[in-house]
Amino acid sequence: MSGQTFYKDQVNSFLKRRAFLLRLGLVTGGIFLNGCYQKAKKNAYNISGNLIGPNAKAGHILRDKTKLPQPGAVKKVKTLIVGGGISGLSAGRWLKQNGETDFEIIDLENYVGGNSHFGQNEVTAHPLGAHYITVANNDDTLLLDFLHEINVITHYENKLPFYNEYFLTFDPEERLLINGEWQEGLVPDFGVPPADKKQIKAFFAEVEKLKNTKGSDGKFLFQIPVKESSTDESIRKLDQISFDQYLKAKGFNSKYLLWYLNYACKDDYGQKATKISAWAGLHYFASRRGTSANAEQNAIITWPQGNGWLVQQMQQKLKNHIKTSQMCCELEIKSNGKVHALIYDVQAHNTQCIVADHVILATPQFVNNRLLKDIERPIDYQQFSYSPWLVANITLDQLPSAKGTNLCWDNVVYNTPSVGYVNATQQQLQLAEDRKVFTYYLPLCDHEPAISRLAAYSRSYEQWLAIVMPELELMHPGISNSIENIDFWIWGHGMIAPTKNFIWSKNLQQARKSMADKIFFAHTDLSGISIFEEAFHQGINAAKQVLNAKS
Repeated sequence: MSGQTFYKDQVNSFLKRRAFLLRLGLVTGGIFLNGCYQKAKKNAYNISGNLIGPNAKAGHILRDKTKLPQPGAVKKVKTLIVGGGISGLSAGRWLKQNGETDFEIIDLENYVGGNSHFGQNEVTAHPLGAHYITVANNDDTLLLDFLHEINVITHYENKLPFYNEYFLTFDPEERLLINGEWQEGLVPDFGVPPADKKQIKAFFAEVEKLKNTKGSDGKFLFQIPVKESSTDESIRKLDQISFDQYLKAKGFNSKYLLWYLNYACKDDYGQKATKISAWAGLHYFASRRGTSANAEQNAIITWPQGNGWLVQQMQQKLKNHIKTSQMCCELEIKSNGKVHALIYDVQAHNTQCIVADHVILATPQFVNNRLLKDIERPIDYQQFSYSPWLVANITLDQLPSAKGTNLCWDNVVYNTPSVGYVNATQQQLQLAEDRKVFTYYLPLCDHEPAISRLAAYSRSYEQWLAIVMPELELMHPGISNSIENIDFWIWGHGMIAPTKNFIWSKNLQQARKSMADKIFFAHTDLSGISIFEEAFHQGINAAKQVLNAKS
């Protein structure tokens, strides 16, 4: 394809997509975000900032099969890990711990960490994606060992882990704006009628029972990692209906309870309860049962940069193995058993061929679908649904006063589109001045993911302001006068959504299988749930397969 023809096709495609979104009313003549970077122009709120995100331009090279230059060099490595998110870093860590040093981790971004990426300004580091973990389950020895290794667990008392007090969420932890006042905690309570409170109590009693119940195979019904959950069909069949259907069948109809459960699905999965499977909806509440010497069950562990802190701990020990701005464009298993990977340097604009004994694809399946040249995989890629997100980091010179509970780490508003904001300055040790950074999370789940994704990349900075500012003003009237800057970050494929018939489907089982004992897979979409623990275990699982494979 000639450059001129390619350009004309791109322009025509652009115009068609833009016209489609205009008809839906999802954009109003905004500028398409090409390459995920846009400086703010003057706007009605007089707020400056950037519109940024992962390298969409590089991703489009892979998507559109842009013709690349011929490889200028050939490099050999025993194990190539494609993808520097948590699962890729975890795989590298496990290889190194087990004496394997001939491996390389590549990522198309100029950073590693995937959706645990973070930013930094003059006030504080702040998350751009995943921002916390919880106290680990006590039977998850691999995770406990890692947390001990990086001093999140400092020691053990009476065989229980003692968590680093600097990393446990500082009080006050969370609040909800409901019925005109900020209440402590996120479960609706202030102004909630007695009948609704009774339903809320009944739901949590049912969850507590499920949390501590084991199946006929001796495994907990809901477990982390997901693969360790019970195989009992009576519980797994809940994957075939939506969480919303399950709740209706159980007679749960309190608008306050249903709001909270819908919020939970949006918060962890980026989708509403009508889309998420009942099994996944219950897993959110019934899978965490870790106890410790100094923290409550489900206690939150966090840092100013969110899970970016965990990325930094892994990255430091793997720095000699990591290469960024390197995009894998194609994989092929040759007749001699070697895997050839075509790698494009997105900064130098040249290519090389890496010849590997084994490859770990720590990348989502929509990427894998484009990488595997002439290699048959018996899976349906369309069954993998990824939720798009907007993350806004808001720098303020002061916080307007509000009625009720004071500012917390997690701050949520009842019955609004977002899942609220976290205070990135909460974990700072020094006495804070008035300046703060709030990290606001908006799951884009009002339309099908493909439409929401396209609209997200099509909106201008001003259009995002028009979406976000009314909710911020509802939270804190007059807040626009205190805002110094807002940076918007778009995640087009923020996380896997555990939709109906997904987690326990044959399709997902097939997706986990290696290819010819040469290509192995590690990503949270193979668990169906996008949390740190799943990525951590997926990486270890793939690394173990590599170590056990024949060269």
